[in-house]
Amino acid sequence: MGRGAYALARVAVIVRAPAGWLWWPGVLAAGIGALVPGLTGRRIGLLAGAALFLIAAAVVFVVRRRRYLELARDASRAGKAVFLQDRAVTVRTRRRALRWWLLLAFLAAMASSFAVPAAGGLLLAGLGAGLWAKALWLGRWERAHDALLWVRTDRVPRGRPAGKTVDAYQTTGIVAGDATPGGARRPRTAAATAH
Repeated sequence: MGRGAYALARVAVIVRAPAGWLWWPGVLAAGIGALVPGLTGRRIGLLAGAALFLIAAAVVFVVRRRRYLELARDASRAGKAVFLQDRAVTVRTRRRALRWWLLLAFLAAMASSFAVPAAGGLLLAGLGAGLWAKALWLGRWERAHDALLWVRTDRVPRGRPAGKTVDAYQTTGIVAGDATPGGARRPRTAAATAH
């Protein structure tokens, strides 16, 4: 990068990155946990897990939405000197930063099945579903405003795109980068056209 240049990462990609690593291990932990009778029994465990799934998904989806909207509303147009980080790099960086937490969460979900079958796994899956839903919500905002939201990579060292260290978002056109609104991978033909 040249003098004065800096890297930008997609906000929706940062939000979406850990969703799959929470959802699939959560589903796996819930499936294995359902095979264990546990202290409460399978029926109570599954009912408790379903409630935890819904609560976790709703909380993750709602938390900091006002902050996201404030940053999006005040976003400035990205300059020509910026470097747009590839989706794969953003996902890899985010997952690498969280890998040990995700592993511990999976092991805790498995262990909790001996007390409340499947509940821990469904809680984990609910967190993933909430992040995925929030990324889709950001995608709807991006489509409605015909702009993609980006954040400086040096402002999100812990992967919190709406944390205290983030003071501003930047925007680009809807076809910039290799991720669609909402952070999904852009089809190869479209990505090639965008570049």
